Amino acid sequence: MELLKGKTAIITGASRGIGRAIAIKFAEHGAFVGINYFKSKDGAEETLGEVKKLSDGMLLEADVSDYGEVEDMVNKFLERTGSIDIVVNNAGIYRRSSFLNISSRQWDEVMSVNLKGCYNVCMHSIPHMKKGGRIIFISSQLAFKGSSHGADYAASKAGILGLMRSLALELADKKINVNAVAPGTIDTDIIASYTEKQRREREMQIPLKRIGSPEDIANACLFLASSLSGYITGETIHVNGGLYIH
Repeated sequence: MELLKGKTAIITGASRGIGRAIAIKFAEHGAFVGINYFKSKDGAEETLGEVKKLSDGMLLEADVSDYGEVEDMVNKFLERTGSIDIVVNNAGIYRRSSFLNISSRQWDEVMSVNLKGCYNVCMHSIPHMKKGGRIIFISSQLAFKGSSHGADYAASKAGILGLMRSLALELADKKINVNAVAPGTIDTDIIASYTEKQRREREMQIPLKRIGSPEDIANACLFLASSLSGYITGETIHVNGGLYIH
């Protein structure tokens, strides 16, 4: 069953990890996928190769924190597709730092990519979602519980939820559903430095006794992108194995 057959989707930060998993999952279900990347062209091309085995798609190079680059990216996508049905705001950066070690430059960089990037993508995409659609934000469990080693990241991900709820209210009459997914500990680059001991200790903290996979997040996004979630807007789905129950 192709839940997204005939739909077009832009996924930011899709060169690896969660973004790549979402792109492949959407392609499995028939979507045309715009694969945004900034620096990781090789990774984006690998994602595109997997997408084209299942459906079709294109590469979209842009720094999401740059308003003009995002505008050009959206226009390039529209030249190929003519419409936008789904937007997944996934691009983000994480710098492990205690608060007093966060420089002003780092704070601005994290906010520019993680939060302003969502503003830029939504600002340029929403006018072209004329038949309704879906906007999905990738937040984090840290938006709810905070972080002792990433206050900038946690603050940016909490800000995303404020934007999500506001857009859900504002865009409801346009038949655009707006929701978020809050991942827990997921097997991506963020935890690549974990030792085997650290991984086992983390798994023991999680009620389902495993670290999540990018596909776990992709499955939640598929649900929110499809007609199955037609009566859901302004909500956050927590995908964390029970580590944090909100």
